[in-house]
Amino acid sequence: MAGNFYKVQCPDCENEQTVFGKAASEINCVVCGHKLATPTGGKAEIDGDVVETIASR
Repeated sequence: MAGNFYKVQCPDCENEQTVFGKAASEINCVVCGHKLATPTGGKAEIDGDVVETIASR
């Protein structure tokens, strides 16, 4: 399975969290609970600023 991991900054609390680019479930911020990624059947829809790409596979 190929995909990327991204460091995403939460738009509400500015916490940085690692998110898989093809997430199969909703990813919420661990600090405030804001939805950071929503699955779409392929690439996840990311809500927040992508700070950097952690690992490319």
